[in-house]
Amino acid sequence: MSWGTELWDQFDNLEKHTQWGIDILEKYIKFVKERTEIELSYAKQLRNLAKKYQPKKNSKEEEEYRYTACKAFLSTLNEMNDYAGQHEVISENMTSNITVELARYVQELKQERKSYFHDGRKAQQHIEICWKQLESSKRRFERDCKEADRAQQYFEKMDADINVTKADVEKARQQAQVRHQMAEDSKADYSSILQKFNHEQHEYYHTHIPNIFQKIQEMEERRIVRIGESMKTYAEVDRQVIPIIGKCLDEIVKAAESIDQKNDSQLVIEAYKSGFEPPGDIEFEDYTQPMKRTVSDNSLSNSREGKSELKFGGKSKGKLWPFIKKNKGATPEDFSNLPPEQRRKKLQQKVDELNKEIQKEMDQRDAITKMKDVYLKNPQMGDPASLDHKLAEVSQNIEKLRLEAQKFEAWLAEVEGRLPARSEQGRRQSGMFDAQNPATVNSCAQDRESPDGSYTEEQSQEGEVKVLATDFDDEFDEEEPLPAIGTCKALYTFEGQNEGTVSVVEGETLYVIEEDKGDGWTRIRRNEDEEGYVPTSYVEVYLDKNAKGAKTYI
Repeated sequence: MSWGTELWDQFDNLEKHTQWGIDILEKYIKFVKERTEIELSYAKQLRNLAKKYQPKKNSKEEEEYRYTACKAFLSTLNEMNDYAGQHEVISENMTSNITVELARYVQELKQERKSYFHDGRKAQQHIEICWKQLESSKRRFERDCKEADRAQQYFEKMDADINVTKADVEKARQQAQVRHQMAEDSKADYSSILQKFNHEQHEYYHTHIPNIFQKIQEMEERRIVRIGESMKTYAEVDRQVIPIIGKCLDEIVKAAESIDQKNDSQLVIEAYKSGFEPPGDIEFEDYTQPMKRTVSDNSLSNSREGKSELKFGGKSKGKLWPFIKKNKGATPEDFSNLPPEQRRKKLQQKVDELNKEIQKEMDQRDAITKMKDVYLKNPQMGDPASLDHKLAEVSQNIEKLRLEAQKFEAWLAEVEGRLPARSEQGRRQSGMFDAQNPATVNSCAQDRESPDGSYTEEQSQEGEVKVLATDFDDEFDEEEPLPAIGTCKALYTFEGQNEGTVSVVEGETLYVIEEDKGDGWTRIRRNEDEEGYVPTSYVEVYLDKNAKGAKTYI
């Protein structure tokens, strides 16, 4: 089965067919190229999706990833990045192994095809020239034969005419001989050209064209084989990444199986445990007794001139703090607004942060000291005295951070010392002072808790919450805001970006509700819903002398 023998007369159709084959190859290249673009786009979308759901640094989301379910989700996002990477590998390998290679092959194929059909056209042109030569010699032979025949007839006519001179007859005879000789020469030339044409034609149809068409057939078959191999490569490129994609999916399954619901439940306890104990039972008060009733130790109310006072002491555990709204305001530095367990965690976190900062400053101090020693040994490298200021500054920072850490460690020790004692007490009371240890209640201002479970620094008894015996619902009302003890004027603009602080503008006048207690902060109020702390050095305070607990401003 050869195109050279079977399709000897289909030159034009073979030319069209081979061009169609190249078009098919270019169409396949375009298909693979678009597939690579889809893979890249898909990989990009997967990466963007994983990035979109990644937890933001230094945000609340990062804390959520302590839970095993969130960790598993984070692992899934990371595996999706690797998954996306494999699709990028598919795109890269298809581009290099298929698109680039086939594009180069197409150019070579076009050149080869062009060469074969150029040779075919040359062979066609040659046989056409031979055919034209044959036709020309044939016509010349035919013409010469006719001329010779006419010359012979003319000679015979002249020879038969008695009136023609002998010289004219001889002339006609010679002319007839010349024409006959020309006819013979044309015959010989025609015969030679015909023989040559038949040879060329035989070579054309049985040698030249079959060889050219055979080469074209081989070229076309190589193209078909090549596109088949490319399709196999197309599949193999995809198949090569399947094990890695499988590993990504296996890791996602492994992350899912690592989820520990019990561990997450324990984390919730650690995150929100207050350290308080539930309120105890309220004892029955018998109003049927004619005698003057006495207040039981565990009663909610204390009869006093028709009104009752409910005092929440430092060691009282039966408070109604879960039912009383928390007072709005800035977060105290010692986190005394938090329940004991949460306060302990916050203080511990703060101590750890300060210790890290101290270590960082100490490392810097050691580095400066070493540099100073180098300068002392090699004065040409630098002036040792130039480092004294920096060394003194770092030492001051270390001392300041140590004092700060000691302050928080003292608060932490206080909280940790209180928690076990609270858990060991079996007595639960509803809101009265601890009758067995009344001295402890008033012995220390920091041992007194507010109704919402917080600790207050105030030493007066103004922090006690009063409840009317005739109106028990008042217990659920929000606490009254602290009264203003003076005013202040902002000397500078302050941007309150931290929790518990409030922003002020230079020249603004505000109310003072709590003086600076030595920590460098003054508590102020702008309006009923906005209050917080500002640096004492940023404001000029004017205290009201008539206000309770106010000090004269100097």
